[in-house]
Amino acid sequence: MRPLPAAARTRPDWDTYFMDMAKLAARRSSCLRRSVGAVLVKDRRLLATGYNGVPSGVTHCEVVGCLRERLKVPSGERHELCRGLHAEQNAIIQAAYHGVSIQGAHLYCTNLPCIICAKMLINAGVRRIIYLEGYSDTLTREMLDEVGMELLKLADPSP
Repeated sequence: MRPLPAAARTRPDWDTYFMDMAKLAARRSSCLRRSVGAVLVKDRRLLATGYNGVPSGVTHCEVVGCLRERLKVPSGERHELCRGLHAEQNAIIQAAYHGVSIQGAHLYCTNLPCIICAKMLINAGVRRIIYLEGYSDTLTREMLDEVGMELLKLADPSP
């Protein structure tokens, strides 16, 4: 197989490259409501990945059902009423588990972090959040702005 000539291929910029990785991580999600992926990056090096789903060893929601659906909890509310962890939380945990500092890192996430994840990212020393979409969370935006964290909504060029 011959490689494509340089003019025929497009090389993604760094934000697109790492967001594509976050979208790939989202495909591992075991959540019935929403698939979210996250990657933590520093100096253009991948540090950790995460996707939303139940903790290791816990039965997936596709087997036992969605607690939030059963309780009729609206999206973006009462995050504690869920058997799963958010993608951002799992990325932070993965880095900690392996002893990798994420201070000064950038988070690429398919969704805007909720306020709980935003507070964790602030205290972990993450400097920049790049996301594709998400529900409007005024408190998240206010807190990130207050600490001077860069927040960038990336346009998704892929279908």
